[in-house]
Amino acid sequence: MLKLRSSPASPFGRKVKISAAALGLSERIEVVATDTSAPGDPIRILNPLGKIPALELEDGTTLFDSRVIVDYLDFLAGGGKLVPVEAPGRFQELRAQALADGLCDAALLQVYETRLRDADKRSERWLELQAGKVERALKSLESQPPANLSRIGAIATACALGYLDLRFDGAWRSDHPSLVAWLEDFRAATPAFEATAPH
Repeated sequence: MLKLRSSPASPFGRKVKISAAALGLSERIEVVATDTSAPGDPIRILNPLGKIPALELEDGTTLFDSRVIVDYLDFLAGGGKLVPVEAPGRFQELRAQALADGLCDAALLQVYETRLRDADKRSERWLELQAGKVERALKSLESQPPANLSRIGAIATACALGYLDLRFDGAWRSDHPSLVAWLEDFRAATPAFEATAPH
């Protein structure tokens, strides 16, 4: 049995869970709740960076981050299902995943700045810098969302938008109607999206 170290709110962990479901591998994975802020949590041994998600393989090896884990799961399922093997499709999907993951990174940095730093030490300039990255990514996705809903670019994008809904009360929605419609199409086509929603 594979063990996925993650938390319900992690957009990267959600990406792995949806990918596993799309590949028919969910039954082979045990999801283990992980607290990256707890000094005693095993995540700091399994992943020296102390980050989630991390996937423990049956031979004791641990894989991280989400991109590596998804690639491994795609390999287990025969390859080329979430990430095409051949160019140009392969690089289109990897680029789409990178954009969505970058959006998540910028959103997470905003959350960490307000949650972990004392109010008198917060940097508005830093927050604006990260917010700008999110807005530019959303603008790009609004004009051209991932076309294939069953590939990793779409899965990563949906998880990024889900994270914005969770942590920023869906504020992105009012200015991005095409992306809202795209997310609803993804939700309808991908039952695992709703099943992995954090509550």
